[in-house]
Amino acid sequence: MEYNLLVERLTKQGVDVEDVKAKLKRQHIETPSWGYGNSGTRFKVFAWNGAARNIYEKLADAGYIHKLTGVAPSVAIHIPWDKVEDWQELAQAAQAHGVAIGAVNPNVFQDDQYKLGSITHPSAAVREEAIAHMVECCEIMAKTGSALLSLWFADGTNYAGQDSISERKQRMEDALKETYKHLPAGSRMLIEYKFFEPAFYHTDLADWGMAYATALKVGERAQVLVDTGHHAQGTNIAHIVAFLLDEGRLGGFHFNARKYADDDLIVGTTNPFELFEIYHELVSAGEAARDVAYMIDQSHNIEPKLEAMLLSVLNCQVAYAKALIVDRKTLAERQRNGDVLGAYRVMQDAYETDVRPLLVQVRDEMGVPADPIAAYRADDYAQKVAQERGSGVAGSSGYPG
Repeated sequence: MEYNLLVERLTKQGVDVEDVKAKLKRQHIETPSWGYGNSGTRFKVFAWNGAARNIYEKLADAGYIHKLTGVAPSVAIHIPWDKVEDWQELAQAAQAHGVAIGAVNPNVFQDDQYKLGSITHPSAAVREEAIAHMVECCEIMAKTGSALLSLWFADGTNYAGQDSISERKQRMEDALKETYKHLPAGSRMLIEYKFFEPAFYHTDLADWGMAYATALKVGERAQVLVDTGHHAQGTNIAHIVAFLLDEGRLGGFHFNARKYADDDLIVGTTNPFELFEIYHELVSAGEAARDVAYMIDQSHNIEPKLEAMLLSVLNCQVAYAKALIVDRKTLAERQRNGDVLGAYRVMQDAYETDVRPLLVQVRDEMGVPADPIAAYRADDYAQKVAQERGSGVAGSSGYPG
C-alpha cells in the first residue's frame, strides 16, 4: 500500500516511476578489496573476526555483498597488497563470485623510498620506480579486464623550502604523461587529490582544480576522482561535481563521510543531505554522468567489515533514489522565476520522501532481499567466515588514503 501511494504521488508530479526503477536497477557501486580486510586508521588497526586475509577471500566477501544488494558488481584492487601470480585466474575467481575486477590502485606511498615523494621525488631513480609500478598496474588492468587506473599520491612537503613546488609539479605531469601511454585501450586514468595529510606544508595535488589542470595536460582519458572526505571544512562538493561534469572531466568518486577531516566514515552517516546534493547534480547531468565510476573508499576499523560495506552501498542507493524523484519540471520553473525558497522546497521534498517502499519494490523485482541488513543479520555468512579465518592480525594501518 505504501508503495502504491508513493507511486501515485510521484506520478502526479510527473515522475516516471518505471524509469526511476530501471535506473536504480542499473546502479553500480564498486566496493574496495581493502575494506574487507584488516585495515583501519593511521592510529591503529583493530582486527575483526572473519576479516578477509587475501584477495580471494575479499572477492568472496564482495560477491556476498553484491548478492545482498544487486548493485555492487565490481571490486577495486590495490597493488601490491592484492598481487597474485595469475591475473586471469583472479578475474575468473571474481566472476565465480558474481563480480568483476574494477579499478586498479597502485601503492606509491608506503615504501621507504617514497618518504620524500614518489612521482615528484627529487631523485629520478625513485620517480622511475614509481612510474614502473604504475605501468605494471596498467598491465594488470589489461589482464583482468579493468578499465580504471585510480591514482592517489601522498606526495608533498612538510616545510617551506624543502623542495621546489614548481619543479615537483613538472615532475608529476611528466610521470603521469608517461604512465598514460600504457593505459589499455578504452580505459581511463582517474586522478585523486587531497588538501593535506600526510604532507602538511603543501600537497602536490591539493584540490580538484590542480587535479583538473593536470588531467587536461595528460590526455582526454585522464579525469578527476573526487574523494568526498578530501576537502576543507565547508567545501561545496556538489558545486565541484557540477563543474567537472560540465567540463567532461569527472571520472569517479571515492565515497566516505567525515566530521572533521579525512575521517573515512561510512558514506552518508554524517551529512546525508550532502550525498543527496551530489547525486542530484549527477542525475541532472544526464548523459554527461554516464561513465562516472562510483566507488567506496572507507576505513572500517571499529565496525564489522561486511555490515559496514553493506550499509555504505545502501546509503548510496537511498541517496540516488531520492535524487531520481526530484520534481525537475517544477524545480526548473521555480529557478526561472527566481523563486528561491520554492526551488529549495522541491529539493527538500524529495530528500524527505521515504523511498524505502520504492527500494523494496526494486529489490523484489531484482530478486535480492527486501531488507539487505536484516538478511545479513539473519544469515550465518559472517559466523562461517569468522570460524574459517579467525581474527587475522591487528597492527598499524594498511589503509590507502
